[in-house]
Amino acid sequence: MPEFKGFSLATRDFLLELEANNNRDWFAEHKPRYEAEVLEPALDYIATMQEPLAGLSEHFRAIPKRMGGSLMRVYRDTRFGKDKRPYKTNIGIQFRHEQGKDVHAPGYYLHLAEDGCFLGVGLWRPESGALAGIRDRIAFRPKEWQRASRSRPFTSRFTFGGESLKRPPRGYTADHPQIEDLKRKDFIAAMDFDFERAMKPNFVKWSTDQWRAATPLMAFLCAAVEVPF
Repeated sequence: MPEFKGFSLATRDFLLELEANNNRDWFAEHKPRYEAEVLEPALDYIATMQEPLAGLSEHFRAIPKRMGGSLMRVYRDTRFGKDKRPYKTNIGIQFRHEQGKDVHAPGYYLHLAEDGCFLGVGLWRPESGALAGIRDRIAFRPKEWQRASRSRPFTSRFTFGGESLKRPPRGYTADHPQIEDLKRKDFIAAMDFDFERAMKPNFVKWSTDQWRAATPLMAFLCAAVEVPF
């Protein structure tokens, strides 16, 4: 198994400098630094995660590729937003389900930035059929959902986030026992940590241990969208 000794202070410093110099000329001049201080360690982390990730589930993939793998692009899509800064100032890594083709698939996520880091689990903005499947499973298997989403190992680490409907979804009443969960549009949970944690030699083991606490939730969501866990 490849060895990963943690991200470095140079990685954090580059992200901080990119925040202050988010333009194409600066990035072109400092691209060798990006390659050495951000891209290479991120790919090393992904490669090292292949075996530990298989220990969580054999159906999630750690793919250490520059493009089309687990590492998310540094280039921002500026076509439709007012923010025209060309580069992301964070490292985004998603270990997606083997049957997932985009960020809307069940996955494990790592976000590293100078101003905040977190581990994520779950399913962001599922399409309508998958969302209906999750809501139905919550409604018809409430005890299983409680075990998946309210266990102490999970809640002591992760907090649910994302967007929710203001009104109950169609087919559910406002007095349903699980109505707050049924109103969710995202089924994601995150755990914050300091960048210094990612610089420690045991970061692969530490991040794997945190994600392991979310196994019941990930198994529930996979079952709800009819993919194996």
